[in-house]
Formats: sequence, structure tokens, C-alpha cells
Amino acid sequence: MPRCSVVIVTYNSATVIEGCLRALANQDCEVVVVDNDSHDDTAARALAMAEQMPLQLITLPRNLGFAAGVNQGARAASSDLLLILNPDAMAEPKAIDAILECFLSSAADAVGGALLDSDGHPAKGFAFRRLPRPTSLVFEALLINQVWSGNPVNRRYRCLSADYLLQQQVEQPAGACLAVTRKAFDSVQGMDATFFPVWFEDVDFCARLHQTGARVMYCPRARFHHSGAHSVGQLEFRDRQLFWYRNMVRYARKHFSAGSVVVLRLAILVGMGLRILAAFLPRRDLPAGQAARSYARVAGWAIGIGGDGA
Repeated sequence: MPRCSVVIVTYNSATVIEGCLRALANQDCEVVVVDNDSHDDTAARALAMAEQMPLQLITLPRNLGFAAGVNQGARAASSDLLLILNPDAMAEPKAIDAILECFLSSAADAVGGALLDSDGHPAKGFAFRRLPRPTSLVFEALLINQVWSGNPVNRRYRCLSADYLLQQQVEQPAGACLAVTRKAFDSVQGMDATFFPVWFEDVDFCARLHQTGARVMYCPRARFHHSGAHSVGQLEFRDRQLFWYRNMVRYARKHFSAGSVVVLRLAILVGMGLRILAAFLPRRDLPAGQAARSYARVAGWAIGIGGDGA
């Protein structure tokens, strides 16, 4: 049995998958690549790396989203330790060793790695966060965090004052690099595939892990260079907006009170109104009308019109 199974979900990832796999070639792990019906040669490039490492390639007939892809990969993996890794995250040498050592030294059920920005420093506010509270998401929806990123709610939520060089217990490591024991993964029945195609599935997964009493750690010595926004950058602007807020509300409906969900929907409505006004300011790289229509679509969804799902 391999000491670790790395599960990588791809979607049009031809430009990054070889670098990701090459970085894993000498780390003594099985790799399971789940391709979400890419339209480029991602699958062929991944398969070409099979001579250099134990690698399975699963090609899905359509894009089932990140969470469903992770679940498919977990079922195919043979190790008792799963490392969920984005295709645009490249492991430094010994990164897997560091993760395994963290599991042993801290009796962890899940471990997040240090995701590094282009400057080589940990990505503050992204590598790990606290689980969101209703206020955290309301501040996000109302643009408060964008205008005043140092506000106390955002500093707490994004752990902006944390020491990212310190191994520590955390609430929600980013799903771009998240190792979890199979026992813990199975205890919450994997990821919730209704968070389609992406966003908040890792937050929900960690929230459900915590409900079981799982111990989740951050390991600064497990270093991964992460370019970020690889798959979501391929989505049209209008779809990115809707998927983000729809999955935000889906998370709230699972974990917050009904009253908090109503408040969040109202905050999204107000936030979209502010965004529509801001869309007509200068210095935008997106046509004002296109941006305004996208925000109006989300506003309509927030109050239950538009037919874009729950």
C-alpha cells in the first residue's frame, strides 16, 4: 500500500498538470488524476507521466465539479491517507514527508500545507482560515472586506494576524492542499457534490470534520507553490458571480439558522446593488453593462427570481 494517495482534479489543466506531477514524481506516493471532461490535452499529458510514478487516470464523461471529482478519486485511491491537491500546486521536495510527520506528531485527522504566493511566502488569508460565521459572509457580501480589509471581522475570519511559520491547529485549510485520513474522510462521507462546480465545498467539508471532533492542523514545512484561480479563471464572469454566491448561501443553509440565511440573502442583494453602481465607474477591465447584468442576475437569484437554482 502506498504511504499516500494524491488526488488531483483537473479541468482544462494542460498548462499546469505536468509541473504538478513532476514535482510529485520522487515523493513516493500514488497519484490519482480525475479529469472533469477537459477540452484540451490534460488527460494525455497526465497519462504520459505514468511511466515516472504510480498513476491512475480517471476521465469523467462530463464536468461533475471539484467535490464530485475528489470523491471519485478517493474511491479509486488505495492509501489510508489522501492528499487533495490542485493541479496548479507544485510540491517542494520533502513536502509529503512533512505532511506525514505532522500527522504523526500531532495525532491529526487532517493537515493543510503551506500554499506559497509567487514571492515564496505563505498566502495569508488563504492557506487557512477560520470557519465563516454569518457576520463573516455578510461582510463579504456587502463589500466591507474589499473596502476595509483590516476590519476585525475579516482579520479574524482570514487569520490575518496568525504566524504562518508556526505549526498549529486550524479550522479550515484551503482545499487546494488538504491531506486527510481515509477514516476521517469516510466519517463525513466525503465532499458534498452539490457545491457545484467549485467554492465552499472545502469549507463545508472542514465544518463537518469539526462536527465529528476531528483535529485539523496546518503544517508550514509542507510547502507548495500555488498559482491559484486556475480552473475558476476559465469560467465566464457572470457564472463566477452566481456560483460563488449560490454556494455561499448553500453553505449558510447547511450550517446557519434560517434567520441568518435571510440576512445573508438581503446582504447579497444590497451588495449587488453597490456592485452595479461601481460597474459604471472608470478603470474597469469589464464592460459596465456586462458587469451590471451579471450582478443583477445574482440579485434576482438572491430574492428568488431568475431560475438559477437553490
